[in-house]
Amino acid sequence: MTARSRVAGRLAIAAAWAVLLSGLWLWGREITSVPPPAPDRGTGPVRGDVAAVGRPLGAGLPAAHRPLAPARPERVDVPLAGVLAPVVPRGLDGAGAVAAPPLDQPGTVAWYGTGTAPGAAGAALFVGHADGRSGPAVFHRLRTLVPGDAVRVVRSDGTVAGFTVEDVRIVDRDHFDAAQVYGPHRDGRAELRLITCGGKFDRASGTYRANVVVSAYLTHVQR
Repeated sequence: MTARSRVAGRLAIAAAWAVLLSGLWLWGREITSVPPPAPDRGTGPVRGDVAAVGRPLGAGLPAAHRPLAPARPERVDVPLAGVLAPVVPRGLDGAGAVAAPPLDQPGTVAWYGTGTAPGAAGAALFVGHADGRSGPAVFHRLRTLVPGDAVRVVRSDGTVAGFTVEDVRIVDRDHFDAAQVYGPHRDGRAELRLITCGGKFDRASGTYRANVVVSAYLTHVQR
């Protein structure tokens, strides 16, 4: 391979990554046009780290487990957020955004299936609605998580990948850094992002003004 072809290959990869990040940002804008329901009195105060991207990640958490071979996710379990949901692979829609689950499936989580598999090296992306047409959806309580909370992903190879939350942030779209939100935080780790809408609901546009982004990393595996 010539030096010119290697450079061209790198530029093509960079361009594809930029398109994906742009699509993910668009997904964040369009994830739901359903007004939020009345406040959920049962969730208690927000426990998450409500901060702009760039704050250092939490310390004192478990050591990272070595990454696993890729395998398809089948179910995600987040006990402290009340999540026990099937996971379905999704691609990009016609606008280049990650296709979220249909609004008539508020209990389903979408995995960006052409990206990283949860448990493999890199950052796997899970997205879900905060609100459905008739009330709270699967990721309604995602904002209540804190560093140290557990996320479990049942995979098609029979393993259960256990992740530990290290960071919970509400990211305003006016200060959205796609590479920081969706890219790996540390090279060589298996990471997971759980993403939904958050912040204030703009009734004029029918969208939320921010995203809740939970970052977790692989810490243990059950076989």
